[in-house]
Amino acid sequence: MNAAPALSLPVPASIPSPPAEWASFSLGPLTIHLYALCILLGIILALWLTQKRFARYGGRPEAVWDVAVWAVPFGIIGGRLYHVFSSPDAYFGPDGDLSLIPQIWLGGLGIWGAVALGAVGAWIGCRRAGIRLSAFADAAAPGVLLAQAIGRWGNWFNQELYGAPTDLPWGLEIDADNPAFPPSAEPGTLFHPTFLYESLWNLAGVALLLLADRRFGLRGGRMFWLYAAYYTLGRVWIEALRIDDAEMVSLFGITARLNVWVSIVVFLASVAILVYLSRRLRGAGTPSVYLPGREPAADAVGDGTAEAKATGAEGNSGAGSTSGTGDDADVHGADASATPENDRGNLSETHGSSVTSGSQDPAKAEPRDSASRTQSPGHRP
Repeated sequence: MNAAPALSLPVPASIPSPPAEWASFSLGPLTIHLYALCILLGIILALWLTQKRFARYGGRPEAVWDVAVWAVPFGIIGGRLYHVFSSPDAYFGPDGDLSLIPQIWLGGLGIWGAVALGAVGAWIGCRRAGIRLSAFADAAAPGVLLAQAIGRWGNWFNQELYGAPTDLPWGLEIDADNPAFPPSAEPGTLFHPTFLYESLWNLAGVALLLLADRRFGLRGGRMFWLYAAYYTLGRVWIEALRIDDAEMVSLFGITARLNVWVSIVVFLASVAILVYLSRRLRGAGTPSVYLPGREPAADAVGDGTAEAKATGAEGNSGAGSTSGTGDDADVHGADASATPENDRGNLSETHGSSVTSGSQDPAKAEPRDSASRTQSPGHRP
């Protein structure tokens, strides 16, 4: 009896790049670039996640948009400026073209500039919204990493930012006529898909940050610095694989890409700040997300805070001594915000409602009613 032939499934030997015409499409007079859509999608999901987390911290979800209208534009401008000045040849070199600087859709946003100038925008937004910058940064950290993970797929559509040649089965195909194709490489050469490495690294980091926050309740800026340390740890080895043009810097006899050195410095600084904050905040209570004196009044009433209760108790006590109803909760609920001009009318209505509701013995209520008339000379039966 002959054995049945073994079934074999074809295993992809490479990751194809999308055709060049997929990088953009026309919508009437507009040209839509997939790189820009990836960035936009990442920002939207980052804001959604940040809203969820900020609400869990005790803040108003809509306040995230108040900060985002400052942080996002600042971040995009900062990311572009960092890219331009860290890779200046394409713009200021002998064959450079200054008109390329605003063309963000062609690619080129540096994360360090985006975070640095984005933090300035976030600080402005937080000051205007009355929010602590550290609270917003902690809430936004996983969302920022999520946005980075999605934004990296824009590099795939542009066929850019790939690594050294490889024969691994997940090697990335790059069109030989692509301007970024290495002139020394043979057509059909496969490259490390560094965009994919970074995207997966960032997605794993989102899960790690969320778990760490749930387990340890990292606040006071610690979540942000954990994000910075995690991201830069991966960026060091991923950046070292890349072969696209970059500024090279020699330190301690080692020549490496500028972003490798920046990642190392930011990683060490992030770890040091994280350790410092952890020791400084050990045993401290959970801080408010709002700046002192900027807590929303509506939240204080709606949430039934101690301050609101104390204020209500004082108002109820004064109302009870004037009307003699004995029902403090009803008096406070009837008109907690009464002005001096209509206090007497409100108290009289509240007193009447407490007698007719049947919650007290009318025989007992009558003496209080008489006392009320005695205390109010202008009262007519």
